[in-house]
Amino acid sequence: MLTLASKLKRDDGVRGPRASNPASDSTRRVSVRDKLLVKEVAELEANLPCTCKVNFPDPNKLHYFQLTVIPDEGYYQGGKFQFEIEVPDAYNMVPPKVKCLTRIWHPNITETGEICLSLLREHSIDGTGWAPTRTLKDVVWGLNSLFTDLLNFDDPLNIEAAEHHLRDKGGL
Repeated sequence: MLTLASKLKRDDGVRGPRASNPASDSTRRVSVRDKLLVKEVAELEANLPCTCKVNFPDPNKLHYFQLTVIPDEGYYQGGKFQFEIEVPDAYNMVPPKVKCLTRIWHPNITETGEICLSLLREHSIDGTGWAPTRTLKDVVWGLNSLFTDLLNFDDPLNIEAAEHHLRDKGGL
């Protein structure tokens, strides 16, 4: 899966030591984001929740992938929810951009796919927002938890869904 890492090693082997043309070296530079992603994707794949699957449409672009969450408990048990995760160039100083592609009636996800998850906030008053020490693994586990223990009806993004739950405790 880590094709970017193998490509980097292969390119280094073909090139040899840095005695090559300096102009071509500048076109080959790898961003800090991409170096971090090689390590983080390996860690993510080794520690993926059993209710989640990741898909990299282009294995050479680790900064864009899809996540599928299939909850095995709670209100959303048996559902299948798709997320799109894009890691910006300024990563790990800023959080990944996440959008829910599955239309869902959820207090923390709007019908247009916006997500209310504190660790995805760049700035957070309570200190639970994004920090450079967080990783993709934290994001995936957080998204997975939106369907279980982080399901929040008290501070909803989708107020109608939360009110519906309060009226009908039987489910959404």
